[in-house]
Amino acid sequence: MSPVAETRPAPSGDRPAVLVLRALGLGDLLAAVPALRGVRRAFPEYETVLAAPGSLAAAVRATGTVDVHFATPENGRQVPSLDHWPGPPPAVAIDLHGNGPLSHDALAALGPGRTLSFARPEADHPDPPHWRRDEHERLRWCRFLAAYGIPADPADVRVPP
Repeated sequence: MSPVAETRPAPSGDRPAVLVLRALGLGDLLAAVPALRGVRRAFPEYETVLAAPGSLAAAVRATGTVDVHFATPENGRQVPSLDHWPGPPPAVAIDLHGNGPLSHDALAALGPGRTLSFARPEADHPDPPHWRRDEHERLRWCRFLAAYGIPADPADVRVPP
């Protein structure tokens, strides 16, 4: 059975959290569905939390890809503040928002155990994937995850009825 996301201020704290930042619009959320499925499969024992605008609550639930929708302020294309994160630091933070330092910094401020991002080396992954400007979003995010050993199928765009 697919999870049904609950919009709430923080993960339950019963399991470690994987926080995915994708705080953009509806089309951006849908383009990330294959990547979100890959994250879900890669971290089955973790609570999958998606940081996305509050206005997307119904769409986030409909994707069936995450446990918790952590509502972010409506910022258009800008990186939202995550300062209202009330829980312990996420075990893993995944930047599906963009390639720039602002989204990296927003996640880093939460003190995650590990951060997956474009072109920002971490201790156990000295050669992170690089951003390709002309790449389709679904392909980009699946390639990004694959670089970290997380398989994701860009054709897996289904949204449960």
